[in-house]
Amino acid sequence: MVRSRCRICEIAIWFLCSSFTIFAGVEAIGVNYGLLGDNLPSPDKVISLYKSRGIQSLRLFNPDQNALHALKGSDISVILGTLNEDLQQLASSQSYAATWVQTNVAPFAGSVHFKCIDAGNEVIPGDLATYVLPAMQNLDAALNDAGYSIPVTTAVSTQVLGDSYPPSQGTFSDSASSYMAPIATFLESKGYPLLVNVYPYFSYTSDTKEVHLDYALFNAHQTVVLDGGVQYSNLFDAIVDSVYAALEKSGGPSVDVVVSETGWPSGGGAPGATIENAMIYNNNVVAHVKRGTPRRPGKELETYLFAMFNENQKPEGVEQHFGLYRPDMTEVYHVDFS
Repeated sequence: MVRSRCRICEIAIWFLCSSFTIFAGVEAIGVNYGLLGDNLPSPDKVISLYKSRGIQSLRLFNPDQNALHALKGSDISVILGTLNEDLQQLASSQSYAATWVQTNVAPFAGSVHFKCIDAGNEVIPGDLATYVLPAMQNLDAALNDAGYSIPVTTAVSTQVLGDSYPPSQGTFSDSASSYMAPIATFLESKGYPLLVNVYPYFSYTSDTKEVHLDYALFNAHQTVVLDGGVQYSNLFDAIVDSVYAALEKSGGPSVDVVVSETGWPSGGGAPGATIENAMIYNNNVVAHVKRGTPRRPGKELETYLFAMFNENQKPEGVEQHFGLYRPDMTEVYHVDFS
C-alpha cells in the first residue's frame, strides 16, 4: 500500500469548486491475507475462516509455506506474490525462476488453484522497477516449462499514473512509462491482467477540504465528473478507468485490470478513519464491482479487499487498521454481500 495522492483526486477539486457471498459462479471478490503481525491466527484457522465466510479468492503477498499448505484442498483461488527482494535474482537467472516455481508452485499446484503469480508489489517507479518485466518473463517461461498455465503479472500503485483527469486522459507518468509500456505489451500479448492497488481513502485524506468524502465512499448520488459523455459518481471508478486509459495508450488496449488491493481504515487517528466509514466503503465496493466501470460497463471487476486482519507490525497509524477482523478472529465490522 502506498500513501500517495493519485492525481485523479484533482477531479473532485476541479469539478466540485455483506457475511461474504461470492456472486453466483464468479469469484469477483477476494480478500488479501497479510502476514505482518506477531499475533495472527495460524494459517489453518485463517483458511477455515475464509471458507466459513464463503470467500473464494485470496491474495498472498509472498510464498509463505505454512499458508500454502493450509490452502491445499480449500477450493480457494490464490494470487501468489514474490518477495520484492527476489526480483533481481528472478530477473537475472532463469535457473532461479525455475527453482522458485519448483519450490513454491509445483508442490501445491495439484490442490491449490493459482490465479496468477504476482512479480513484485508496488515497485514501479523505483530502484527495483527495471527488474519487474524480466522477472515476469523468466517466471512465465519457468511455469510453461513445468507445464503450468498460470498468468504472470505485477502489482502497481497509482503512483504509476501521470495524467489522470479526466479518466479518459489517463497516462503513465514519465518515471513509470518506460517500465509500464513494455509490461503492457507483454500482458497484452499473453492475455494476462495488470494488478492495481486502488485507495480512494488516501486521495481523500490528502485534501479533505476539496476531495469530498461521499465521492470517496461511493455515497455521492449525482455526477461528480463528466468525461465527455461518461459520468462518474465515485473516485474508485475514476481511478480504475484512468489506468485502463493509460494501458490503451501504452500497448495494452485489451489488458484487464484486477484491483489487487482496496480498503478503508477503521482507526488510527487520521481523518475519515472510522469503523463506520470502513464498513460503508467495503460494503459499497462489494455491491459495486459486479457492475464494472464506466469504461468497462457490465464487466465484473475482480477486486481484493485489504485486508483480512489488522496487522500490528505494519507502520503505526491507519495502516494497522485495515483489517476486517481482529487477530482474535472477531469482526471489526460486518461486510455483507447478500
